[in-house]
Amino acid sequence: MSKRTDGGPGQPVRAPSGGAYGERQNLEQLQQSAPLSATPGGDVGSPEAVDVSAGVIGFDQGTQLPDEPVTAGAALGEGPGLEALGLPDEPTEDMSNLLKYLPVLEHMANQPGASKAGRNLVRRLKGMAT
Repeated sequence: MSKRTDGGPGQPVRAPSGGAYGERQNLEQLQQSAPLSATPGGDVGSPEAVDVSAGVIGFDQGTQLPDEPVTAGAALGEGPGLEALGLPDEPTEDMSNLLKYLPVLEHMANQPGASKAGRNLVRRLKGMAT
């Protein structure tokens, strides 16, 4: 052990305070049994506190978008629907990818004990195929 190959001393052992009785000692022993190598840059310290409530509008405050209906971006109601979000229609894409497996899925749905959900999936795929 006179010629170390692991880079020398590693990071200091750190364990949080508090917790159940004996938990800190157990964590320290675990870290000592498999020490971490030293990292370049050293200890960066604790992160600064971030105010996560900045820019949050309370329920008792007025709207910031008075001309936009509450249902904007929803599937029902006034205003633009889901298309305004610019998201791909993933369920339809996934279902169209399953069309190539329709013969196998149909065979499985026709077996005794097949689930109702499986049979409904096959019906939905058949409806897309026409």
